[in-house]
Amino acid sequence: MSFKIVLLGYMGSGKTTVGKELAKIISTPFVDLDTEIEKSENKSVSEIFDEHGAIYFRKKEKLVLEEVLRSEKNMILSLGGGTPCYFESMNYLNNLDEVHTVYLDVSIPALVNRLLSEKSKRPVLNGIASEQELLEFIGKHLFERRPYYRQAKQILKVGDETAEELARNIVALLF
Repeated sequence: MSFKIVLLGYMGSGKTTVGKELAKIISTPFVDLDTEIEKSENKSVSEIFDEHGAIYFRKKEKLVLEEVLRSEKNMILSLGGGTPCYFESMNYLNNLDEVHTVYLDVSIPALVNRLLSEKSKRPVLNGIASEQELLEFIGKHLFERRPYYRQAKQILKVGDETAEELARNIVALLF
């Protein structure tokens, strides 16, 4: 039977970085859901949002998620920050025996520090002018999303650990 470790959390929580490190440690393929969506649409996530809107994107995201998880192979899967919050995705994930959901729980101040320097790479943050606005934006989002994130089978508090340390903590949690 295959196993799939699914990493979830807010943008900037390290899902992709930790996922790649975890994949190296346990010699398992890494899959990024946003990348899979981009491949299926032949467009960037930003372009999909701009051209078709959020509802279209979220429906596509759910279809691609189901498609990826139907694979028989072991994998580390990194979700988009909003993926767990739509279309009963957390129930879907947690009801699959081979899926182990792990929430990378990062504090709001740490997320602000991480995302402040990445604003240009994150289209959703384009209109945010100040650190205070970013703090309020993340706080509001996390207030809405944490109830979904906290449904994960495992919750990993993230401090100042390296990606490798976090990946090793996940291995210790699951194996």
